[in-house]
Amino acid sequence: MMTLPLLFFIVVGAVSLAAATGVVVSRQPVHSALFLLTHFVTLAVMYVALEAQFLAAAQVIIYAGGIVILILFVIMLIGSEKIETRAGHRIWTPYVGLLLGIVLIASLANAILGTPLSATTNTAIQGGDPKVLGFLLYTRYLLPFELAAVLLLVGLLGALLLGRRPHSDLPDAQR
Repeated sequence: MMTLPLLFFIVVGAVSLAAATGVVVSRQPVHSALFLLTHFVTLAVMYVALEAQFLAAAQVIIYAGGIVILILFVIMLIGSEKIETRAGHRIWTPYVGLLLGIVLIASLANAILGTPLSATTNTAIQGGDPKVLGFLLYTRYLLPFELAAVLLLVGLLGALLLGRRPHSDLPDAQR
């Protein structure tokens, strides 16, 4: 028999999956950003359903409130033309997609069939307690946390270099 929480999870999960699909399929950048916003909000709803209110608040504040608004701001600043797809593609592209799909399925199978989580990690996941999460991030998961920070720094520097105009493009007054 289908219980109310299970029905709620199925409905929210279907909306989340449809929004994630809309991000990838939509040809309008503004529509993709709005689908992404919908996806992030449905994830926050799932966090609340799992009694992880801190993670839900962080999801809404950081991702829905910050990143998606920044993406929308950039789209509005540079224009929102339709994204044209290239007719031809490289011969190795489907094979790379297939390989990445196999890696994803293997990772999911390992996560589902693997060893159960430890008690500390399970507590952090169930309650989203900031103290437990902070302790885990800065002790057990310090290296992945620092690698994520370095990755974000490299992305920031790459965006800075891509956004900088060459010196010859500047008007004479700004040289």
